[in-house]
Amino acid sequence: DGRHEFSFAELVEFSGLTEAELRELMDYGALVPTHPEEALWTFRGEFVVAVRTAVRLRDDLELDPPAVALALKLIHRIHELEGQLRELQAQLPHRHP
Repeated sequence: DGRHEFSFAELVEFSGLTEAELRELMDYGALVPTHPEEALWTFRGEFVVAVRTAVRLRDDLELDPPAVALALKLIHRIHELEGQLRELQAQLPHRHP
């Protein structure tokens, strides 16, 4: 849920990824802290799902970190576009058959 934030340590715990793997996903831009300039990083709740997805991509498809990062970015973009589409559809007048 996007309202909650989690620490870097909590993401390590929830994901099953190592600190190094999470840092690598951050280096590739797939995980972005809420306030990157702060010493203790926190992440929006949506990233818990993302890191669990990263584990599945790594394990099931044997993807390397750059490929996992790319896949996570594409999945995120798809979710954004689906949200925009729902908003636009809600603005359309409803037709009755």
